Amino acid sequence: MAALAESPVLIQASLAGLPMPVVLRLPEPMTDEELIAFSRRNRPYRIERNADGELEIMSPVGFDGGQRELLVMRVLGNWAEEHGGVCVSCDTGFTMADSSVRSPDSSWISDARINALTDAERRRFPPLCPEFLVEILSETDSRATLQAKMEMWIANGAQLAWMIDPFSATVSVYRPHSAVEVLDRPDWVEADAVVAGFRLETSRLWAK
Repeated sequence: MAALAESPVLIQASLAGLPMPVVLRLPEPMTDEELIAFSRRNRPYRIERNADGELEIMSPVGFDGGQRELLVMRVLGNWAEEHGGVCVSCDTGFTMADSSVRSPDSSWISDARINALTDAERRRFPPLCPEFLVEILSETDSRATLQAKMEMWIANGAQLAWMIDPFSATVSVYRPHSAVEVLDRPDWVEADAVVAGFRLETSRLWAK
């Protein structure tokens, strides 16, 4: 597996026109170090490892999708600067309890959990699930696949998760032990639980 991770793999041509994510089944799962190396050699594709050890490869988002992600990261990052905790970008991977490595579009982790990590864990994919996260449906995403990913976040320890669909202008709110709450074309969404008081102007995210 190391040979695959270390080779200058170019996957652009082989993925052209395929529905996302593309699932790559390997003889044995990549280690974290191999996954980091493989991902670096295949930028700007987003690569995650699922609980079965398969790689899920996703195309980069378009211009509009990139703007939406940046807006959410900026607002959440500003909130964290004032209220505490850490906001990280979509390039940050986390190792879940089910052994998968996943990357939300934007996420927040409390200072206490960050401070509990070792230096080695901070340099790799830390073994934790963000307490709060946001996923934004892109032009190439499958809605059903993203919904399943939201359930995965909650099952692995997220306390609050928002799925934003710019095309239907909805926000689906996921919480542990609760039914999914769907908000139809809200101008604002305000968080409860771990990031109580965080407010996002969702009207700026709707597709035109």
